[in-house]
Amino acid sequence: MTGTQGTASTATGRTVARRTVVAAAGAVGLGAALVACGSDDPADSAAKTPAAGGGPDDGANGDSGSGEGGSGGQGEVLAKTADIPEGGGKVFEDKGVVVTQPTAGEFKAFSSVCTHSGCTVGSISNGTINCPCHGSQFDAANGSVKKGPATKPLPATAITVEGDSISLA
Repeated sequence: MTGTQGTASTATGRTVARRTVVAAAGAVGLGAALVACGSDDPADSAAKTPAAGGGPDDGANGDSGSGEGGSGGQGEVLAKTADIPEGGGKVFEDKGVVVTQPTAGEFKAFSSVCTHSGCTVGSISNGTINCPCHGSQFDAANGSVKKGPATKPLPATAITVEGDSISLA
């Protein structure tokens, strides 16, 4: 096997190094994996896309619903104040925002994208915003992490409350 170890012959008589064959096979496998992980469903990618100013590991924090960041659709009415339960909230997955009412008449908004791995948060209960993917919990009043694995808070999203309407700012 002297001189041929680590090579393969092609139909044209040229030799190809084993390293080249393995690298090409790896590249094909990686491409297939990336295609398999993608989605053609725009709603699916929107649910996993962080709102502007927020997302996994960006470190943004805010203590009010009037913070920086947002998710487009400025001025668009999200809900009526009566739709957001006191001590709870509502996830607007299509807008990339979660709106809470920690105390009567106080409304806060945050990115609905978990800062741990980019999943959309799923519910608000007992003063926490809950992520169904890995169990992270965030404070409904300020977006801070109450339970990991997330280590960064949910970024605040700007909203306005006029009369009984809650809108993106």
